[in-house]
Amino acid sequence: MPIPNFTHKLLPLCSLGLLFAFGCNKKDADSAQPLGTSAAQEATQAPGAVKLRAKHYIIIATGGQLPADLADQTAKANGTITTLLSEAGVATATSDDPNFAAKAAKIAGVRSVVHDFTYQGFDPQKERTVAVDNVNPPSTGDSNPYLPLQWGATAIQAPEAWNAGALGEGAVVADLDSGFDLTHPDLAANIIGSASFVPGEKAQFVGTGFSHGTHTAGTIAAVDNNRGVIGIAPKAKLLLVKVLGDAGSGSFSWLMSGIVYAAQHKATVVNMSLGASLPRNGKYLDDNGTPDDPSDDTVVNDTKATQELLVALSKVTAYATKQGVTLIASAGNDANNGNKDQSLVNIPADATGVISISATAPIGWALAPLTTNLDRFASYSNYGTPAVTFAAPGATLPTTTPTQPKPPRSLV
Repeated sequence: MPIPNFTHKLLPLCSLGLLFAFGCNKKDADSAQPLGTSAAQEATQAPGAVKLRAKHYIIIATGGQLPADLADQTAKANGTITTLLSEAGVATATSDDPNFAAKAAKIAGVRSVVHDFTYQGFDPQKERTVAVDNVNPPSTGDSNPYLPLQWGATAIQAPEAWNAGALGEGAVVADLDSGFDLTHPDLAANIIGSASFVPGEKAQFVGTGFSHGTHTAGTIAAVDNNRGVIGIAPKAKLLLVKVLGDAGSGSFSWLMSGIVYAAQHKATVVNMSLGASLPRNGKYLDDNGTPDDPSDDTVVNDTKATQELLVALSKVTAYATKQGVTLIASAGNDANNGNKDQSLVNIPADATGVISISATAPIGWALAPLTTNLDRFASYSNYGTPAVTFAAPGATLPTTTPTQPKPPRSLV
């Protein structure tokens, strides 16, 4: 499946396994964070860090239901409700009043009110490409000319599964990501719906550079035909939900809305190849109401924010799992050892009911496709038993790499 704005004969090296998916390569082996470095420091200092949205708030119900008069009570607290996720007991609001959170938290039936946040899910300008000879066994996917590039399919023995008839038929996979090429010939036949929760942007990708959403959708369920790639589940249906802008950034409120939408539209699986790491110490950058001007940002302390944001998201994910939805998300790409450094909360991977996936990645695969170890743990991936459920193919690493962390044997 050729990706828009890329040379026709090349495919981004971000092959994913099964329906497990994660951000491509925010940190590859050459830029992996040293294990002795505080991950929380990285979270507050690095470009693209999580930023507090000064005038945007998330309202969290005490129980499972929002107060019936929430809109009126919010207005009395000088705020305006923007989204009601009543099924999950969460709402969003805006306010110019700097004391809004304290006022709204006093509404009967409200547990807490915290700021919404923005995060950079990926950089669409920094993806890499390569070409290689076929290493997969004869299978139903052989008519797809870019199957040779899909080392992840080889790693999880997808061709053998296809030969046995396991093609994903009957599954509806909601892919929560950036914009999608909704007319792509490798996707169109499997798309049953789309939606965007990014203000001012439609679900259709119109940006420049790499279309992350198109890529992940293709990895999941590209049609088995005589062009492009083949999806790991080529007979599954796609519900494409935009929760990141085409430039790769998004807000947690958009993500929560996307999860509820997917559950209400009968998704069987929700794939979230995205995420952000929040510092448990509550130190954040504040956009001061000018999110497009980094020079305006200041560091603020909000020790309650991380905990309560995880509570809000967990209400949403718990609602989805009760509807029978399987939730899958990236474990994160900060090379963080969760067994030793628990300074970060990974969103949405750490939320209730979410299956958290770390990454494997071969080194030098393009140079030796028949002999390279495809199951090598990726140096950029988060790891550790508290934070990770499974591992699956991520992004290809360079030919050489610094010494990699060694995850616990129980990880994969």
